[in-house]
Amino acid sequence: MARFTTRITAGSGDIDELGHVNNAVWVKWIQDVAIAHWDAVAPPEHRRAYVWVVTRHEIDYRGNVRDGEAVTAETWVSEPPRGARFDRHMRFTAEDGKVKVEAKTTWALLDRATGRLMRVRDDIAAPFLKD
Repeated sequence: MARFTTRITAGSGDIDELGHVNNAVWVKWIQDVAIAHWDAVAPPEHRRAYVWVVTRHEIDYRGNVRDGEAVTAETWVSEPPRGARFDRHMRFTAEDGKVKVEAKTTWALLDRATGRLMRVRDDIAAPFLKD
């Protein structure tokens, strides 16, 4: 499976009244990292023709991140797609090595031109599944 990693630093706009990253921000980061992974591995013709949408989030919050703290976001797809959908795993790890958030999200593939669900072909899935 092809893993994708990136660093994210929490800014003041990401922080809630409890002084740590707001839950809604974590969801945004999950989407941003998934899109960055797609943009990094998919060929241009696939990026032009298709778009992914989230159909489900499962998120485990294991710790807090405060303003100015950084996390490493890591995402991967461990199993081939099922029809139009596949599950993506996500982990956010702090500089001390502690996992702050883990998630499993289900994504569906849409044809950009029609907005319709479409089966994930092997050639579309291949960049996510290679070692």
